[in-house]
Amino acid sequence: MIYGAADNVFSWERMLEFEAFLALNGLPLPLVSAITSVYLQFLAGICWVLGFKVRLTGIIMAANFVVAIVGVHLLHGDSYLNTAPAIHLLVISLLLWVLGPGQYSLDQWKGRQK
Repeated sequence: MIYGAADNVFSWERMLEFEAFLALNGLPLPLVSAITSVYLQFLAGICWVLGFKVRLTGIIMAANFVVAIVGVHLLHGDSYLNTAPAIHLLVISLLLWVLGPGQYSLDQWKGRQK
């Protein structure tokens, strides 16, 4: 997710392209939606790598990808191949929400420190 969001995080032109894409698909407040989605994905990816707030970011990303799947792919009759990456990220998000962080994570380390 870090790699997938980085182009929009570091390039305002790419962010505006994403805004136009969201507007074309009828999502509300396309610039706010674009910025929110991109930065949440970028930050969640960093959190997952570090094992920090894994459950919280998992459920937030699950909601993000449900909106993407329904609001962009399903409502506009997109193919499975175009929808699959969002489905895969939804499943990963739900698994991280349910399973939580692994043994070598900041969340586990903080728990042992208490």
